[in-house]
Amino acid sequence: MDLATLEEIKQTKYRYLRCVDLKRWDELTDVLTADATADYGSPALGEPLSFTGRDAILDFLKTNLGGTIITTHSAGQPEINIEGDSATGTWSFEDTVIAPEHDVLIKGAAFYRDRYHRGDDGVWRIAHTGYLRLYEMMMSTADVPSLRLTANLWAETA
Repeated sequence: MDLATLEEIKQTKYRYLRCVDLKRWDELTDVLTADATADYGSPALGEPLSFTGRDAILDFLKTNLGGTIITTHSAGQPEINIEGDSATGTWSFEDTVIAPEHDVLIKGAAFYRDRYHRGDDGVWRIAHTGYLRLYEMMMSTADVPSLRLTANLWAETA
């Protein structure tokens, strides 16, 4: 196995997660192929979500994870298979979403199943990403009287 290629694919996934959490939408654009697809099987929004095309994926992420919403995504234990300029990967991941304006905290875990493609420029990009939820839980932060959000990079400062 080509260990350099394996590392490039891992960094592509890590970059995707970092860009989502830091809301670096312009940088995220180059992590996805133009015709990328996504299947986010999250019950938090009521039904599984599917998107076709980089623009549709980015629009969803900007709309639903923008503003003061805090997200953290952590993925590991990758199983990656490379065949030429294509690859598949399975990743375990955990996420936390805090929506201060809605007094909601969501935590969950899943397995991402991705497809990658190396472009003519030699850069690996995500052609498909999606996950199968192991669990997702949601709670009102108002139910925990002692809970205080003491930092939020996305909150407006006085």
